[in-house]
Amino acid sequence: MKEKTKELSSALYSAADALRSKMDANEYKDYLLGIVFYKYLSDKLLYYVGELLGNPDSTLEEAFNLYKENAEDQDLQDELKATFSYSIEPQHTYTYLIKEIDHKITEDGKVKTFQISDLADAFKDIESTGSEFDGLFDDVDLYSRRLGSTPQKQADTISSVLSALSNVEIVKTSSDVLGDAYEYLIGQFASETGKKAGEFYTPQQVSELLTRLTLVNRHYPEGMTVYDPAMGSGSLLLNFKKYAKKYNIKPEEIIYYGQEINLSTFNLAKMNMILHGVDANNQHLRNGDTLDEDWPPIQETMFDSVVMNPPYSYHWSANKGFLEDPRFSKFGVLPPKSKADYAFLLHGLYHLKNSGTMAIVLPHGVLFRGGSEGKIRQKLLDSGIIDAVIGLPANLFYNTSIPTCILVLKKDKQDRDVMFIDASKEFEKGKNQNKLKEENITKILDTYKKREDVKRYAHLAKFDEINKNDFNLNIPRYVDTFVPEPPVDLKKVSADLRKTDDEIQKNQTELVKMLKDLTSDDPKIMDGLNDIIKNLQEELK
Repeated sequence: MKEKTKELSSALYSAADALRSKMDANEYKDYLLGIVFYKYLSDKLLYYVGELLGNPDSTLEEAFNLYKENAEDQDLQDELKATFSYSIEPQHTYTYLIKEIDHKITEDGKVKTFQISDLADAFKDIESTGSEFDGLFDDVDLYSRRLGSTPQKQADTISSVLSALSNVEIVKTSSDVLGDAYEYLIGQFASETGKKAGEFYTPQQVSELLTRLTLVNRHYPEGMTVYDPAMGSGSLLLNFKKYAKKYNIKPEEIIYYGQEINLSTFNLAKMNMILHGVDANNQHLRNGDTLDEDWPPIQETMFDSVVMNPPYSYHWSANKGFLEDPRFSKFGVLPPKSKADYAFLLHGLYHLKNSGTMAIVLPHGVLFRGGSEGKIRQKLLDSGIIDAVIGLPANLFYNTSIPTCILVLKKDKQDRDVMFIDASKEFEKGKNQNKLKEENITKILDTYKKREDVKRYAHLAKFDEINKNDFNLNIPRYVDTFVPEPPVDLKKVSADLRKTDDEIQKNQTELVKMLKDLTSDDPKIMDGLNDIIKNLQEELK
């Protein structure tokens, strides 16, 4: 499967060549990801039409011809509406547009050529289907002058992208292969866009670690609910589907909840879910501000797993009214306006089941900063909610090079111990970003599960020890990573020094002998040589 994913990923990414020279990756990702998604919806519908009309092995072109011939068949339209949550007219399918580009469509005896408006109409056709697809293609600005200075040049650019993807098979592959390929695309764009990527992408290795940390010693044979209040492109949530079978969870019985403040990123998450084969009934995604407006309603659901990589030290209102908000009220104070780190943490914790686990990535400052943050931290520790603190390597993320940490939280702990793991020095160095290798992830998970001390790597701290440290959770206070210098053999050093002195004296004696053998008719040169000889002889004494 990895080979198929690599093949598909490469084909999809190469389609970006038509756009790379015109705009940066942060812009052309919207075009490519949107068009890939449109092709998926179009091809999926056409293949199904082929099945319905008696040709299950039809090519896309054959299925298109069947669809065109039977477009007025009401039974066919009713079946398509019952099966799909979207609809596409024959003239708005991807295959039709490719035919236009290849000059294979004629109307009134004239060859019809591709125009930007044709793709715009196709997008409108899908978006008008229902709220699930409303505004999904808003970020694909088909009339941008970046695509070309004239309508024809814009059409030429888009037709190049459409043609580059025309032979890519993205439906008759497993949802895992397609989903992984789409994830690869998102990751590649994140790598190219650097700091701008922080809002929509958590590196896959970190996503894997966060997901699996919440599944350690938990069992969900009947399915589970998962929540990411700052979901970005949805990669963190989708890791639960990826690792479900490893933890004896039925993938089709995972219910996903996610919230994202950025509309463009929210749309990307919706596409990502669909391309990963997540049933529409299993996904509940919302475009909104997690801190300003609590969601989902507490009576609707509490979650087995909460995972999060929120924006670090985010500015929020910290309005006094939040002291009455049940997410924050029991702590008596609010996180400072300039640092919403604990606001995100408390929001996620509020929505965590008593039997669930939460894992969140935050900057190290949350471990030791005082003021209201110190009070919140002490309250969490007094309640035994903080289960583990894991230090990560620096430069893992696209939007910051600072080292970060993971806090693991539980409500059903029977003690107030905290497992400290310093994984900051174990990683693979990359060209732009460092990476966690699979062996690094496995070591963290194994250590967390065993909850035993590992020299210069991990320490299980009792509550009394944390109390003595004034509830400061700075990892070096608990995990000593200092490696002492090897002991010095003074006898060997002394012997080596004597040997060196002997060699120096021997060389100087030979040099004096060589200088004495030198002669010159110039008295000044001879005087100089005699002075050098004299000085060396003094040193030899």
